[in-house]
Amino acid sequence: MKLDAPVTGGPCWAELGTSDLEPAKRFYTKLFGWRPETDARQQAGGYTVARLGDAPVAALTPLYQPDQPVAWNVSFAVADADAAVREVTAAGGAVLLGPQDVFDMGRFAVAADPTGAVFQLWQARSFAGAGLFNEPGTLGWVELLTREPERAAAFYGAVFGWRVDTGDRYPQWSLDGADFGGMVTMDDKFPHEVPAHWLPYFTVADVDTAAADAAESGGAPLMPPTSLPDGPRIAVLRDPQGAMFGVYRADYEHGR
Repeated sequence: MKLDAPVTGGPCWAELGTSDLEPAKRFYTKLFGWRPETDARQQAGGYTVARLGDAPVAALTPLYQPDQPVAWNVSFAVADADAAVREVTAAGGAVLLGPQDVFDMGRFAVAADPTGAVFQLWQARSFAGAGLFNEPGTLGWVELLTREPERAAAFYGAVFGWRVDTGDRYPQWSLDGADFGGMVTMDDKFPHEVPAHWLPYFTVADVDTAAADAAESGGAPLMPPTSLPDGPRIAVLRDPQGAMFGVYRADYEHGR
């Protein structure tokens, strides 16, 4: 993506909610070279920040709610979380949690768009979000999968000011002219029970190697390594606990 730092309205963080934190740490450490650091404070509830060098790049957490699915979640930066949730509801979305403070780090909320995709809002204080983007092992793209693309486009445009380029086969989200994600229309190939959702893509040096490493560590390919026409080589993977995520080749620079 063309964003290389957290900006208001753009993706700023990716966070895994998992049913088994320790194996998840091992899986992603081997796959991406992350160095997980678990917050020892009881109030943090096992929240673990993954780092590359000194830079925070993602988080892994236990499941905090009984009905919380095992899944990767994408956070978008906002200037004011309380104002943002009002905009979410005014545009037809729903607020699922918060807003609430996270120590001195920031203020966050969990919301769902009108098509059912869950996402997070992050108002930064001492913590802005990911310290690296678009480098191997870091967030490089976010993708919305939905059955109602026109409704989704109207919602995110109203809440975040995004534009969506629908001029080709793969609509892309942009903020102030910078592409950072895309949108896939879920058709009959997607099982009915799979809800609309956000899918983070992490950058890797070699997609085929990453897919093989994931499989050797107990994961599985949902979409095997594929070279897209006029696009990068990508794969969609599932970790051993069932969370889905994508990977794409690091040297692709034009969109997805």
